Amino acid sequence: MADLTITHTHADGTLIDGTTKGDGTNTILKSVGFRWFRTLGTWGIPNSRDRQPKTRIIDRARTALEHAGHTVTLDIDNTHRDTATVEADRAQRQQDRADALDAKAARRHDQADTAWQRHHDATAALPPFGEPVHVGHHSERRHRNALDKAWNSIGTAVHAQNDADEAERRAHVASRTTEHRYNPVTVANRIDKLEAEQRADQRRLDGHTRTVANLPGGQKLTETTTAATGDYRQAITERMAQRADDIAYWRAVRADQIAAGHTGDYSRDTIAKGDQVKIRFHGWVPVVRANAKTVSVETPAPYGGRLIRRTIPYQEIQGHRPPHTDNNETP
Repeated sequence: MADLTITHTHADGTLIDGTTKGDGTNTILKSVGFRWFRTLGTWGIPNSRDRQPKTRIIDRARTALEHAGHTVTLDIDNTHRDTATVEADRAQRQQDRADALDAKAARRHDQADTAWQRHHDATAALPPFGEPVHVGHHSERRHRNALDKAWNSIGTAVHAQNDADEAERRAHVASRTTEHRYNPVTVANRIDKLEAEQRADQRRLDGHTRTVANLPGGQKLTETTTAATGDYRQAITERMAQRADDIAYWRAVRADQIAAGHTGDYSRDTIAKGDQVKIRFHGWVPVVRANAKTVSVETPAPYGGRLIRRTIPYQEIQGHRPPHTDNNETP
């Protein structure tokens, strides 16, 4: 039996050391949620880098491995890295992945070019002018072999070209991942999501009561959640501390984007009923109502007829101007 160590750090995620081929740990680890990381040459928990340790998966793995006769030691370091370091590390890994996919796409295109050249050579070896096979002639076998070679070579070339095109597509997507991550709308949505998660965790720390049903006679059926305690409270506190760093980082990113003019800082304080806002697919439309998180606008139905009221989040507004402004005027 093996001596195994399950480690967790925010820089490397959750990994396990000490496994060897044929020791039976692969089946156990796969069943509890671990995955083989080919580039690292070890098993680990997916998406565990720069996150709180997934204790349930770790405990299940430890129990299953010890039941199978292995010795398991835990080495958990829950110290989180600052968000700027995490994002720089993520961007570098993504750039390395994009470079690797670019190289792979280049290799695939070279293979496709070679395959097409072989097909060209195979078709050039066929008898000219589409001469039919002379059945019974001494050339029949050579002619049929040439036809088979030409037919097979075009299939190989088409598959090679498809592989090259797919590799190029993946390389293009990978090269723009970081750009999309810092899209102003994406950043604003991420801040909203993080803040909502922070409020939810705060309710778990403090305890809360919510109404789950309204009963006849004006009575309400409520559900009370007590304040978190013990290890659970500690886990929430650590999670909130890490998330607070994330919120501060992304708020700074958004402030820089607003200052640079890449996006607007729109809210109920800056937009009022009757103003015009620019939105995707519809251009400039009048504001019907300014809400806390969104604006209500009316846009034409797809095939004409009555107007349709829509709510647009402030972060998706592309421009704003006072009412009765010339549509040709630059906002």
